[in-house]
Amino acid sequence: MKIGPTSAASGVSQRMIRHYEKIGLIPSAPRRDSGYRDYSGADVQRLRFIANARDLGFPIEEIRTLLGLWSNAERSSADVKLLATARADELGRKAAALEEMRHALLDLAARCQGNDRPDCPIIDDLVGEVSTA
Repeated sequence: MKIGPTSAASGVSQRMIRHYEKIGLIPSAPRRDSGYRDYSGADVQRLRFIANARDLGFPIEEIRTLLGLWSNAERSSADVKLLATARADELGRKAAALEEMRHALLDLAARCQGNDRPDCPIIDDLVGEVSTA
């Protein structure tokens, strides 16, 4: 399979496929006489696995661990569950931090008159000044 169709079949861009090869997440594909990379169905499945794990927020090193678990028929599902729940916990912390930022911005926007005057609690807050508005 050429790299273009592999990209479309796996949902992973050509650039990312080359990156995953470079960092060892997927093996380097043999090349055809034409110079195109030749990927097997197993390679495409591995790329989909990586793409799905990335979509769920797993970082590269955890994906590397998941790939090892996937290929290990003797794996414990508890190991996979532990990774998934740890990632979910981290995403929850990040979501809470984003929600705090969102509320802070909405509060600042609510206190801003939004008129032609230069006074603006948003700018004051970014500068670190206490707004009296």
